[in-house]
Amino acid sequence: MSTRFVLASLFALALGACRGDAREANDGFPEPRRDVAPIVSDRFSTEDARDRLGEAEEVMTLAGVSEGMVVADIGAGEGYYTVRLSRAVGETGRVLAQDIVPEVRDALVRRIQREELDNVAVRLGAPEDPRLPEGSFDRIFLVHMYHEVTEPYEFLWNLRAGLAEKGEVIVVDADRPIKRHGMPPARLDCEFAALGLKPVRRAEIAGADAYFTAFVIASPRPEPRDIEPCT
Repeated sequence: MSTRFVLASLFALALGACRGDAREANDGFPEPRRDVAPIVSDRFSTEDARDRLGEAEEVMTLAGVSEGMVVADIGAGEGYYTVRLSRAVGETGRVLAQDIVPEVRDALVRRIQREELDNVAVRLGAPEDPRLPEGSFDRIFLVHMYHEVTEPYEFLWNLRAGLAEKGEVIVVDADRPIKRHGMPPARLDCEFAALGLKPVRRAEIAGADAYFTAFVIASPRPEPRDIEPCT
């Protein structure tokens, strides 16, 4: 594992020292021009039900998660993926769990402490910025949450800066209208393409109304004013 993201800096980030706190605001991002699903719960489904389907194991396998990786769980909620990613990356790996709701963040902190997951840090993000340190993450997970992002272009503009070299953004969502808490794959691809991200793998999630997509950086990040919004 590279020294790009050592444990000390990870936990400094959790306490508030991060790139996002100091960066100047960027104006000029395009309007989303699409529906946004409301946040109705910090729980997508019961953990037992998801485990019976083998969801997390399948997603992590498709994502190529391995011991020693540095990963981020954005919109972590109650921590279903956070806990399982912690086990998958092991003692030499690191997990940053982020949520934008303070009460949810606090509950997740208590869970991480209760389960003694020493390789996990938790922080509060912003709707338009996950506040990730630059060039740090092998995988960034957006699981059943991208349809709730209110400012997708600004969000992705900030998020892609957190990817390490050869890093991937992993999206799991349902192929249904956004108002029904899904994200049509064509719309997903279009919005990611606007930020220079291209899909490299896609698969259906067995036993679930969901699909998996992995994105990588394909071109330089555009200036906010140069982003071409999807129609």
